Amino acid sequence: MSEVLRLARLAKSASREMLSLSSQQKNEMLLAIKEGLNTNVGLILEQNAKDIKAAREAGQSEALIDRLTLNEARVCAMGDELERLAGFFDPIGEITAGWRLANGMSVQKVRTPLGVIAMIYESRPNVTIEAASLALKSQNAIILRGSAMAKHSNTALCEIFVKSASMLGLPNGAVSLLADEDRASIIELAGADKFIDVIIPRGGVGLKEFIKSHSRVPVIYTGAGVCHTYVHKSADLKTALNVVKNAKTHRPSACNALECLVLDGAVAEEFLSSALAAMGEVEFYLPEGLFDKFKSLPNVSLASQNDYGVEFLSLKLAVRVVGGADEAIEFINSHGSGHSDAILASDYGVVERFLNSVDSAAVYANASTRFSDGGEFGFGGEIGIATQKLHARGPMGVLALTSEKYIVRGCGQVRG
Repeated sequence: MSEVLRLARLAKSASREMLSLSSQQKNEMLLAIKEGLNTNVGLILEQNAKDIKAAREAGQSEALIDRLTLNEARVCAMGDELERLAGFFDPIGEITAGWRLANGMSVQKVRTPLGVIAMIYESRPNVTIEAASLALKSQNAIILRGSAMAKHSNTALCEIFVKSASMLGLPNGAVSLLADEDRASIIELAGADKFIDVIIPRGGVGLKEFIKSHSRVPVIYTGAGVCHTYVHKSADLKTALNVVKNAKTHRPSACNALECLVLDGAVAEEFLSSALAAMGEVEFYLPEGLFDKFKSLPNVSLASQNDYGVEFLSLKLAVRVVGGADEAIEFINSHGSGHSDAILASDYGVVERFLNSVDSAAVYANASTRFSDGGEFGFGGEIGIATQKLHARGPMGVLALTSEKYIVRGCGQVRG
């Protein structure tokens, strides 16, 4: 029996045992995992250092290395998320609707786990804890398949998670890490529809296309973050600059970071002059007209059409100039990934038109796209940000990992 099939069988069995866990048990497990992380910070960072060393030797980009890197603050943040998740309401068993039929039968719509989740992700080792903890809270079993680049970090984190929670009753196989680094293991996971209920890929376009072409299991796609911010001519430019700087530089390797700045022609030169001075660490890719005005500056390059619709995940920023809100909306819908897009404006009518017309999972008025995050939205964490439109869209917290079933109670009714 292959390792994939072994883990899938164990996970299926564990998913049934998970149904008997109480809210108190789950929350105690989450707090125990937090304690396990705090106790083992040194071990986690030691294993993470091995991954970082290998990535540097392989010539990986600084953006990818940032996504890979753990430090004491990031490990502490994982623990804080576990504590918040423990305090989040338990959705399992929630009655979302109920009514009584004319024949006397009662019908209830009740929230239930999805079952077995296969999570395939790249680079970020903190996803190991995020995904496993959300699966635990929603009483799903989960098979984790991280990237080879983070294998030492992922192994350490998963072992701490399982050891900490097993002492409090986590079923065997409820959380597992698939160590097989061959892409054939992904194909096998994607074909294990007898045991796995859903696959969630979290990574680049290549990974998602690969799974799309091989999967017999339903897939929830978490899309690339080609995020835009449009500065309208009615914007307070000082406030707008602060928001744009945060969206681009707070953590440029994150999927909710700004990748394309869309400027209203009426304020483009004035705003860009301030942005170039305030964001000297950013490389701006400017359209021809603006480039001619600012080409003497060291952080300016001439944009090409290939620079739009790109997820840089680094301190690079494409700039587009438009003639007004309608052109901005059309450009964003054509070049965005449906992730997170924002408008900075004081014109209420323009703001509402933008919010209603931009077809993305999250749209913002006068705020940074960096808030697209399950924890920031109050979901107790996230397993990814879905850019599709079925079942789940946007930051996917505990509720997105549930389904619903109908419970019908009668007293001998038969259909005539």
